[in-house]
Amino acid sequence: MASLKTQERTKERFSLLLLDLEEYYFEQHIAYNVTSSSKKERKRGSFKVCSRSIIFDPEDLTEPIIKIPLRDCKKIEFVRKENNPFNEPRPSTISVSSGQVIYIKESNVIAPYRIERGAKKLNFQLEVWNKTEDVVQTLLQLHRASCLEKLGDQTAMIEANLQSRLARSSFDKNCFQNVAEKPHMECEVEMVTPLVSNPGHVCITDENLYFQPLNGYPKHVIQIKLNRVRRIYKRRHCLRPLGLEVFCTENDFCSDIYLKFYNTADRDEIYYYIATFLENHMTEHTAESYMLQWQRGHLSNYQYLLHLNNLADRSCNDLSQYPIFPWVLADYTSAQLDMTNAATFRDLSKPVGALNKERLDRLLARYRGMPEPRFMYGSHYSSPGYVLFYLVRVAPEHMLCLQNGRYDHADRMFNSIGETWKNCLEGATDFKELIPEFYGNDFSFLENKMSLDLGRRQNGSLVCDVVLPPWASDASDFLQRHRRALESQYVSEHLHEWIDLVFGFKQRGSEAVAAHNVFHPLTYEGGIDCDSIEDPDERIAMLTQILEFGQTPTQLFCTPHPQRITPRFHNITRSSSINSPVSELSPVSQSEDSSFEDLTDESRKLAWANMSNLTRVSSHKIHKEAVTGIAVTRDGAAIFSTSQDSTLKMFSKELKEFQRSMSFSNMALSSCLMLADGKTVACSSWDNNVYFYSVPYGRRQDTLMGHDDAVSEMCWFDDRLYTASWDSTVKVWQCASDGSSSHKRSQCQLLAELEHDTGVNTAGLSPAGTLLVSGCKDGAITIWDTSSYETLQQVHCHAGTIHHAAFSPDSRHILSVGADFCMKVIDVQTGMVISTVKAEEEQRCFCWDGNSALCGGQSGDLLLWDLLSSTVTKRIPAHSGAVTAMWMNDLCSTVITGGEDRQMIFWNLQS
Repeated sequence: MASLKTQERTKERFSLLLLDLEEYYFEQHIAYNVTSSSKKERKRGSFKVCSRSIIFDPEDLTEPIIKIPLRDCKKIEFVRKENNPFNEPRPSTISVSSGQVIYIKESNVIAPYRIERGAKKLNFQLEVWNKTEDVVQTLLQLHRASCLEKLGDQTAMIEANLQSRLARSSFDKNCFQNVAEKPHMECEVEMVTPLVSNPGHVCITDENLYFQPLNGYPKHVIQIKLNRVRRIYKRRHCLRPLGLEVFCTENDFCSDIYLKFYNTADRDEIYYYIATFLENHMTEHTAESYMLQWQRGHLSNYQYLLHLNNLADRSCNDLSQYPIFPWVLADYTSAQLDMTNAATFRDLSKPVGALNKERLDRLLARYRGMPEPRFMYGSHYSSPGYVLFYLVRVAPEHMLCLQNGRYDHADRMFNSIGETWKNCLEGATDFKELIPEFYGNDFSFLENKMSLDLGRRQNGSLVCDVVLPPWASDASDFLQRHRRALESQYVSEHLHEWIDLVFGFKQRGSEAVAAHNVFHPLTYEGGIDCDSIEDPDERIAMLTQILEFGQTPTQLFCTPHPQRITPRFHNITRSSSINSPVSELSPVSQSEDSSFEDLTDESRKLAWANMSNLTRVSSHKIHKEAVTGIAVTRDGAAIFSTSQDSTLKMFSKELKEFQRSMSFSNMALSSCLMLADGKTVACSSWDNNVYFYSVPYGRRQDTLMGHDDAVSEMCWFDDRLYTASWDSTVKVWQCASDGSSSHKRSQCQLLAELEHDTGVNTAGLSPAGTLLVSGCKDGAITIWDTSSYETLQQVHCHAGTIHHAAFSPDSRHILSVGADFCMKVIDVQTGMVISTVKAEEEQRCFCWDGNSALCGGQSGDLLLWDLLSSTVTKRIPAHSGAVTAMWMNDLCSTVITGGEDRQMIFWNLQS
């Protein structure tokens, strides 16, 4: 990545990546962080004023960089200088009171940021005293902007500040390399690097192109000799024709500078001026000329794809439009890579989403039932998140910048090339292609050379180097073989088919529909005119969504791309025609060593495939009001249920009758769960309490009085109890048994209180217990990190109360159902609603496997939903009132439901 070159040059710890997205770094001052009156407690460093934060970068590399978001500041004040008893003047101080401070690069290690919440006061003294008051006034102005209610107003005020600064400054002509240079033009621009824009001034002379950053970062001036320029491209930046990228190399995909102008006329004038220094530039650098060179073998497949990406507005400086390369291999399991066999290769005539026929059939069923504008795939093949998924080991600070100071969950990291390909082939929402690095010479992105702590997977292994296919001896060997595959006979003969899909005539329109190549309308150039949206908040939100979701390249060809002229080799296995789609050829058989499929997982898949055969076994009316919760002992012999009749009842599966009844209060019980010891049932109540019931002793053993309103739902993992309440909180409790007696528990210790805007109606944990989802009465879903208790995503996705929300088995998605009759599938990583299903009735509860859901509806029927096609595949009559509770065993073979009709119904899956 180009930005890595910049970081190597500067040798600084500070980086613009420490800023928030769309934030500017304005100015810096040498200053001291003063923690007491003692000179020893004064830490010297750089005090940086940014548009949305204050950053203090200490000279001592063992000390963390301090970041104070301006929106969290309670007070910023100028404390005037005064004399001490010895008549020595004390310097003026900038005093900052904040409710949150972020610590970055502690001990000079790149790691997730540490956030300290709570009132904190920090004092800074500038080395140049007389600037203190001016700096405070600037901070107060930016603080006011950050505290404005509307994002559009914030952005407008910050932009006005930026433009004022640029207008008051100009390019320093003392920086010219030659006193005889003749300036041609000067204007205000921003230099663009991945996730970052740095404002300043560009000046072009008869010899050089100069960029001078407003803040002097990463250096005072950047110079490019015009006679060294080999390629220039106009760029579409943030969907507007304002970008210009300059290359001093022929084939490198990293440019020397990427500039964003404030108006198209300035951009075009500099573009045409530089073009006069390039021989035949305006006629040579076209898609058709490159195509001709490639056809005749003068350009390799790799070089040709780089040129097409550049012409189609793809740039390594813009992660929302990063260069795209195809998956070309389909074999990541064999010990030897046989490039003479067509089955070794991916079918390049199909987009990734169409390579798996079963998945495509489900997607097409959903597509046909959609209103206009329709799309087949809910996610794109290239987005900033996908690029950094591949590059996290060499660009960790970019990942931390994109994800608010956090890495992704360890199991969602780029852990294995084979696993990634499998997920792209089988995942419900994963259709990503590759990036140029997979065909280059630098294999560092595959190795954790920086010894980053990227987390531990569910299987206990640390995330380290990327696991390579068996046919590669090491990372270098993998890249060499992968590049060889890209330049192989098979790929050379079929690459034009992939170009048709990504850059050509199958990119949009009826040809795209026929090729199963239709993505969300917002991903296409011209899909929406953001400038026409009058509301600034709505415009910014729309633009952000477009940039984060991914963008389809500019269309380069409107007719079928010709095939490459290549000599024919006849040593490719022809048991199936080489023109047959790879997905229709016989799959590569896996050895025992390469099959890691768990038998339990296989059983679950089989069970869900046959879920329509769910059969009623028995029904029992044991409550006087609606059933609200169901919990089952490990052996399945005893079933516990709670009800709005305020009782907890125990039902014997063997005797087919209820044996115990317990009432804790005169108010409804809302849910129950069996704790890990198998001897304790926890019950939540509308009386604000949680009750612990001892199964062996048959009595209440503890009461947790932890909320100010009804406790709506609970979940449990690793001695931690999570209680959701209508008092707008989810509380986390450490509730380990005291060990001295099997019927007593130690007092539950409150670990965290997760605040919401409205009452919380449902909560659920991911299978690994690392993520928590909560659903509120206002229709908002919130995803929490259970180790840091930080909000990862918040999505207002329902128009009313959320009844139930749960993670998919792989933790990648969340399904939620609400009073608005909608079922929503949310992508955990991005927080994006990737699927919406509108039902004919309210769905109250469900179990799901990531693709299908068994739901209990308001009518009392059980509905089996195919979420990809948004269709009900089976309706099973069940209760005479709404289904209010549902339990399913681990193997998905037994289901118990409870309803408003006071019944519990037992179901078995018939094979």
